[in-house]
Amino acid sequence: MKQLLQWTIIIPALSWILFFSGLIEGSSIFQIIASILLILSVMSAVHHSEIIAERVGEPYGTIILAVSITVIEVSIIISLMMSDGPEAVSLARDTVYAATMLILNGIIGLCLLIGGLKHYEQNFSASSVTIGLVSLISIIVFTLVFPTFTESVSGSYYSEPQLVFASIACIIIYFSFLFAQTTRYRQYFLTDGEDENDDTANRITINNKTFYTSLVFLIVSLGIVVLLAKTLSPTIETIIVSYRLPKSLVGVIIAIIILLPEAVAAIIAARKNRLQTSINLALGSALASIGLTIPSVAAVCIIMDMPIILGLDIKSIVLLALSVFTVMLSLSKGKSNIVYGVVLLVNLFAFIFLMIYP
Repeated sequence: MKQLLQWTIIIPALSWILFFSGLIEGSSIFQIIASILLILSVMSAVHHSEIIAERVGEPYGTIILAVSITVIEVSIIISLMMSDGPEAVSLARDTVYAATMLILNGIIGLCLLIGGLKHYEQNFSASSVTIGLVSLISIIVFTLVFPTFTESVSGSYYSEPQLVFASIACIIIYFSFLFAQTTRYRQYFLTDGEDENDDTANRITINNKTFYTSLVFLIVSLGIVVLLAKTLSPTIETIIVSYRLPKSLVGVIIAIIILLPEAVAAIIAARKNRLQTSINLALGSALASIGLTIPSVAAVCIIMDMPIILGLDIKSIVLLALSVFTVMLSLSKGKSNIVYGVVLLVNLFAFIFLMIYP
């Protein structure tokens, strides 16, 4: 374990050194090296998140990973909006939409498919799914759907009072979900066979030094993943443009990179027959991605007097509604099925296909 821990400390440190060295700019060789270090940093983040999850118990471990990634995502969105100005009015919407589609269709779809192929059928708490989806649907409608149909401001905009209301609604719903997940209905979010006593045992096996080291290097790993993704985005954009593909694919690729730690952790949990952990991570990440991102970005836009487009077009609303409805049906019975995973992955391919061929 010491050797693995040392490896997961060295890789993020080397990644930060390469990032600050400035060698990535204009060098194909160092860009390739940076891409390799980025993937290894993702693996490092997953490793540290697993240690934290063992120490604090579920569902706190998945919450830490989801919130950590979301906080970094928010900081990147805000920095890009402040630097790009009017050109970035739809950046928050596009990022949140892409992340939501990737989580609902990609991460959950892969977990259902891979877990089903290995274990035939997996059980999870339908009550936890209902709590998560009820919260998620309400936040999605408030942030991505209503702005398209409101009449106070022309276009897919909220007026300032509407933006404040939607932000407050997101915060209330998200923290109500956290209260249910961690306190009031915590038993719904535990894998079958887990109980309160399991957490005590886990805390004994992971000492304080290991726990705090992993907590620090989880943030370090997630930070360098996002920064390297941002640094490599011009190269990705150049490749995409050279193949005459839409630039909006850049945001999807960056979102994929940012969500890699959550995706890998969720898939590993599904392979270990802990689908409940996978679902906790996926739905919690989707809720955090919208429920924390939109209020944070809204606050900055109000303070800086910057416009922000939130409403989706009709085609995107239909695709999002299809994804949410499919997830609702797939997870309604508390049992997994590989067909559900296949359908969700087809929805994901449709999302990307219709972006390329609108």
